[in-house]
Amino acid sequence: MQEHDTEAQEPFHKRTIRSFVVRGGRMTEGQQKNYEANWAVYGLNLADGRIDYATVFGRESDVIIEVGFGMGSSLAEMAKNAPEKDFIGIEVHPPGVAKLMMLAKEQGITNLRVYCDDAIEVMANCLPQNVASAFQLFFPDPWHKKKHNKRRIVQPLFAEQVANVLKNGGHFHMATDWQPYAEHMMEVMEEQDLYENAAGKGLYHPRPEWRPLTKFEQRGERLGHGVWDLIYTKK
Repeated sequence: MQEHDTEAQEPFHKRTIRSFVVRGGRMTEGQQKNYEANWAVYGLNLADGRIDYATVFGRESDVIIEVGFGMGSSLAEMAKNAPEKDFIGIEVHPPGVAKLMMLAKEQGITNLRVYCDDAIEVMANCLPQNVASAFQLFFPDPWHKKKHNKRRIVQPLFAEQVANVLKNGGHFHMATDWQPYAEHMMEVMEEQDLYENAAGKGLYHPRPEWRPLTKFEQRGERLGHGVWDLIYTKK
């Protein structure tokens, strides 16, 4: 299960509630070498502040942001399949970042960059406002226990923060295999004045062809588990 970072109620710089627990953060020697070798090509640094997409990628294009890409295979596949678009991944787990960069290098992917940082800080301090074409959040930690529901990344404030980086007409695309979380996402998003449901009010969206099936998702399908996609368009 991929992990993500957010605050539930506080401003960017006073985050008190995290939606992730850092697990498996230590890299192997091989992962560390890959990380160091590929960072100069693919890495973006929080400390460098606000970026310009055209400067980063050397062209004007549709830019897709994905938070919590796990080990990166799905994001690498999307970037490879859409060379006319540019992708920025944000992930807090160094092994996943190392793996994504390795995949990008092996497959000759040039339209991809990555942050190894807290997504909330990157969104607040680094990403241009009102520019991105899409924002992707696939299989975030559902925090099953009711007492932990406040840790779920999809909250009203987060939806507003996503809207800040999306252009008008841009899409916020979520997917989860946990029905109670899908219902929570729907409840939060249907109350947002900044968005409208691309599938129609109160409806889930069929899985778009551009979202690859992850190994996790394929396993769930074999076990009869459902998957729910939600796509909301910024007004």
